[in-house]
Amino acid sequence: MNGQGIIIAVVSFLCIGLFHPLVIWAEYIWSARCWPAFLVAGLGFLAASLLPESILLSSVLGVLGCSCLWSILELREQEERVRKGWFPQNPRRKPPAERRNSCDFDR
Repeated sequence: MNGQGIIIAVVSFLCIGLFHPLVIWAEYIWSARCWPAFLVAGLGFLAASLLPESILLSSVLGVLGCSCLWSILELREQEERVRKGWFPQNPRRKPPAERRNSCDFDR
């Protein structure tokens, strides 16, 4: 018997369960502008998944990489859910219009 499929399924389930609150937290703290961190992590995990000889480890790294990349889309959707009022907005973060103008050099 080979239990690797079950282990990969459990890891996938745990990744989904862990990345959901991670995306909510990241959007609350940094806004959706933190997407490059998820991109770098995702590409890193996917690249690392090419190296191990173990199919199990390679699969786990691949699942982590794809979860990170999928989180980029979820960050955008979370930002929209916050805009609709379904999730709280960080009161210490400036609204997008103020944030855009905060880097003006002519002030």
